[in-house]
Amino acid sequence: MVINALPYRPGVGMMLLNAQHQVFVAKRIDMTSEAWQMPQGGIDDGEEPGAAALRELKEEIGTDKATVLAESAQWLTYDLPDHLIPKLWGGRFRGQKQKWYLMRFDGADADIDIATTHAEFSEWKWVAMETLPDIIVPFKRVMYQQLVDEFRSHL
Repeated sequence: MVINALPYRPGVGMMLLNAQHQVFVAKRIDMTSEAWQMPQGGIDDGEEPGAAALRELKEEIGTDKATVLAESAQWLTYDLPDHLIPKLWGGRFRGQKQKWYLMRFDGADADIDIATTHAEFSEWKWVAMETLPDIIVPFKRVMYQQLVDEFRSHL
């Protein structure tokens, strides 16, 4: 298999801000490391990215009480490490290309429920935006830094 010939999986990501401009992050159930991530997910066939973002937010954190503040200017990509490619998405993708949304959380912390039908996260917390690149898995750090750089001006 030629990894570079594989396409990117289309997806969305959500940078959710609370009233203190902190960002929602969660720890994946299937990760043993201390890596945290923002909610993200795939785009269904025929689905618009903005609709996918609100659907994924509801599926992953139990609420879609959010207002979109900004959308990333570009689709951002990351490549999976070679050893993960056969383990994710049936080995059909080299990584993801994602449209990202900066969102204001309009609910209360009690509205967040990561124990969803298909739970992906074991715990969650609010963090300073600037810390995001330091707490994500290494292969997503460049993308997270791009997001911080792009969305920082909206605070």
